[in-house]
Amino acid sequence: MVGLLPAMNSFRKTWLPLIVVAALAWGAAWAARNWQAADQAQRLQAAAKPGDIVMLSSTTCYFCKQARSWLDTHAVPHRECFIETDAACLAQFQALQAQGTPTFVVRGRRVVGFDREAILAALEP
Repeated sequence: MVGLLPAMNSFRKTWLPLIVVAALAWGAAWAARNWQAADQAQRLQAAAKPGDIVMLSSTTCYFCKQARSWLDTHAVPHRECFIETDAACLAQFQALQAQGTPTFVVRGRRVVGFDREAILAALEP
């Protein structure tokens, strides 16, 4: 037990402050990300009207599922179509020369991927 005391004191002096700083930095980054997402959601809710945002999706697309979940959670008006099951959706996807899903059509402008800032920019007059 006596041999452990110097090691514990060394740990407290050397590593504990680093662990505390790392935890604080992680917490600040997490809070900033959440604040940014909430701000973007609020701005998207205010700017988007029904019919402004169309998400061209794939039934097996993980990123489409993430985008759908975020848009639904934040009540951002949008319409989604699936390229595997909707011929008109597939035709639009091909006409846009989209490389993957999700691809968004925001007031007639193509936005590749779920880029909230790009969607906001496309909603600006």
